[in-house]
Amino acid sequence: MAGCAKEGGCPSDYVAVAISILSLILLLSRSILPFVIHKFSRTKGSGFWIPAFQVFASFNLILSIVMSVNLLKFKRRHWWQSCYIWAVWIEGPVGFGLLLSCRIVQALQLYFIFGKRRLPPMRSHVCLPLFLLPWFAGAALIHMKQPLNNHCHMGAQWVIPVVSFHTLYVATLVAFTGAIRHIEFRFNELRDLWRGIVVSSSSIGVWIAAYALNEIHEEIAWLQVVSRFLLLVTSSILVLAFFSISSSQPLLSQISIRRREPLKYETMGQALGIPDSGLLMQREPSQAIDPNEPLDKLLQNKRFRQSFMAFADSCLAGESVHFYDDVHELGKIPVNDSVRRIYMARDIIDKYITAGAPMEVNISYRCRQDILTTSNLAHPALFDNALNELLQLMKMNLAKDYWSSTFFLKFKEEASMRSDAHEIEPMTGWNFSPRPSGVRGADDPFQQECLTKHSDHSSGPTDPI
Repeated sequence: MAGCAKEGGCPSDYVAVAISILSLILLLSRSILPFVIHKFSRTKGSGFWIPAFQVFASFNLILSIVMSVNLLKFKRRHWWQSCYIWAVWIEGPVGFGLLLSCRIVQALQLYFIFGKRRLPPMRSHVCLPLFLLPWFAGAALIHMKQPLNNHCHMGAQWVIPVVSFHTLYVATLVAFTGAIRHIEFRFNELRDLWRGIVVSSSSIGVWIAAYALNEIHEEIAWLQVVSRFLLLVTSSILVLAFFSISSSQPLLSQISIRRREPLKYETMGQALGIPDSGLLMQREPSQAIDPNEPLDKLLQNKRFRQSFMAFADSCLAGESVHFYDDVHELGKIPVNDSVRRIYMARDIIDKYITAGAPMEVNISYRCRQDILTTSNLAHPALFDNALNELLQLMKMNLAKDYWSSTFFLKFKEEASMRSDAHEIEPMTGWNFSPRPSGVRGADDPFQQECLTKHSDHSSGPTDPI
């Protein structure tokens, strides 16, 4: 044992490496399979890159331990095998530091959104580097002082500050999570945070003990073998417990990765339990539609709204109607139910308001900033100004073409059939989807008609929606 304790390659070392590889495979499956199986499009912003950074940091942490504590038998002949690259820079700033910082940023976002009811004052891409800055400063200091020996071990005078620094970030995560413990989350965000804290705190305790024993008692062979085994195994548990997408993409976290199970929720409204969200009830009464009535009044009729939405999607201008539909769903949530209103408002902002959103709507800069800087995400009039601007645009463009389209003719025909037969039938002909509108080409028989109508109206304002 004495030989492999110093040079690596003990049987327990290979068992630990196998466990770490299995944990990384499970981590990748949890992060990728929901997108691969259910074909969900990748979200933009922190909803994608914070979980991606967590996976990246997990790989760095596991790999840095394998390379720096002599788990595998190899000689350090090249510069990239240096102890300071793996044990200092990769394990610290881009490993454990990045992993903890990502979760702290997620907890901070939840604190501001649900605790303070407003968007965080700093974007995630600004906040994360600030949390990482002390890690890079500490790594630079260790690199300058050169305290590591040939086995990547440092003396006791360095172990205590390093362990204290790791513990400080865990305590910071606990503090932010404790500040939102009273919020009744609907997508397990708090449960995932506490689970990560409990498991990571337990792992940190074992990890710190193993790290300290591995660094200080270098002369005891069996202790070196046991401590580095525990170090890698607890780190493997840590990365699995820490990863969660519920904070960044709460709706996606509810999706099963098994293909045979149908999607339970397709929209945030359905996930929040909003009555009749996204559904067209068979018993919904059929009402006569008068084109002379205001558009905002006509859109209150769900059958008309879906017909109008299908027409707008065929013209590649459906974002405004989808926005109206989601804001209409938001209005069904009671004003005193602030948590559900914040969930829905946040989903609308991510989908339609933020720059580069998948269905970004054409509203004024002032209106957009008023929404992004609001002091109350649960305010019932949060989207009223944006809705008024978009209604004016729809009246000037889409509404004029809709009344002479085959969508309106089909709507009148089916409404007449329901009225004559005294029964309500679900309308299955509309090409309605909660996803962003896209080019349909030959699959859309009305595409050529819509484009022709817009070319005929070249004298009027163009469709900016």
